[in-house]
Amino acid sequence: MKNFLPIGIFDSGVGGISVLQQIYQLLPNENIVYIADSNYAPYGGKNFEDIKDRAFKIINFLIKNHDIKLLIIACNTVTACCIKEIREKYTIPIIGMEPAVKPAINASKLKRIGILATKGTLKSTKFAALLESYDGEAHFYTQPCIGLVELIEMGNFESIQIKELVYKNLLPLRRYNVDVIVLGCTHFFYIKDIVNNYFSESVIVIDTGKAVAVRTKNILYQNNLLNTKQNNSSLIYSNGTSKVQEVIKRIIPMKNYQLSLCKTF
Repeated sequence: MKNFLPIGIFDSGVGGISVLQQIYQLLPNENIVYIADSNYAPYGGKNFEDIKDRAFKIINFLIKNHDIKLLIIACNTVTACCIKEIREKYTIPIIGMEPAVKPAINASKLKRIGILATKGTLKSTKFAALLESYDGEAHFYTQPCIGLVELIEMGNFESIQIKELVYKNLLPLRRYNVDVIVLGCTHFFYIKDIVNNYFSESVIVIDTGKAVAVRTKNILYQNNLLNTKQNNSSLIYSNGTSKVQEVIKRIIPMKNYQLSLCKTF
């Protein structure tokens, strides 16, 4: 496999761009192909068979059209739903997302941890197994954030509507006296400041983007796949509305990229 081949990343919309941002900062030489599957967002409310179908279609598209050298599933719901089946089908290195429970335990003094996630992530057996593996190390309080992904996809991350919904979901966690909040969805990176402000920065807020970037670098290094050339380029696919595409243009971290409207995956 050639080093200059791109890294493939996908999510149900703009959320995974928060992961792309961390990849770009740590690995600026890498070529990236990102798919924003906004037309099917959010994944969290869909049944697992539909989520698997979307995942396989997108991955097949990335491999067939771009011969990616590594895949990042920048979605907690897809990871929880079907990463085992994905790894069984494809031979390239695959990195998934899961709520950063272990870092949260390490950061928490009270061992009272709140987890914001989609309903799809929270109801998965993989997530249940994750919490069970840390049974006795902390108290976990989960909060399904219904409707939040859709609002974030609209791009006004500081709107009154978003703030009210975030506050509604944080209120139960405040009652549980948590001192760490885990953002268990890549979209939630964009409401991190709202969470901090709600708690007057008295809690630690953790997302997983940076950890995924470090994991990506390590795997590329171990497989001798790091790109050493400096003229990288990136391609961003979106099947969303013109509004979603404007949001992507606003939050994308790199200057050297192409945004393409695509409805074929």
